[in-house]
Amino acid sequence: MAVRKPVPGQIENRNFLAPTGFQFQVNRAPKISYFGQMVNIPALDFNVATQLNYLREIPLPGTMIDFQDLTIRFLVDENLENYMEIQNWIRGIGFPESLQQIYDFQREEYDLVQPDKSQLNLYSDGTLTVLDSQNLPKFKIVFENLFPTNLTTLEFDATQTDLEYFTAEVTFKYTIYNIREISCNPCT
Repeated sequence: MAVRKPVPGQIENRNFLAPTGFQFQVNRAPKISYFGQMVNIPALDFNVATQLNYLREIPLPGTMIDFQDLTIRFLVDENLENYMEIQNWIRGIGFPESLQQIYDFQREEYDLVQPDKSQLNLYSDGTLTVLDSQNLPKFKIVFENLFPTNLTTLEFDATQTDLEYFTAEVTFKYTIYNIREISCNPCT
């Protein structure tokens, strides 16, 4: 039996990417990673310039890319440890009660990565690992200089009849993200 040669430009791997195949790690907030339920690869918006013409405006490629926000949804543990990681981070960089809060926050050390001293310890990197159809790492999306900008409300309600565990969402701004293929031969 003759082996078919792949046709140039055709897709060789016919498996689809599953929305459940991911792992996410924020260096400064490792406790949200374990209970992570949702994360997005943010959209890119490319600005467009226009060239005036006597008939109409002609769109031309611009010069700036706008990276949309990174959002993570996670289950909140009953000790509020993962929720407080993010809340303390926002309070530390926002110092709502006194300037001492930001000084204390900048002196904090987190275990996974040594902070860059030039960044005043306000940021963290994060990595989204995308898994293939066999749950093996296929890509890493590395986010540089993350910082949280929003943490959702936890709303207690005694009138609920069904037990639904708390989830929270955190929104991050960042400098840039890059998608890198992971070469595995073989991964175990």
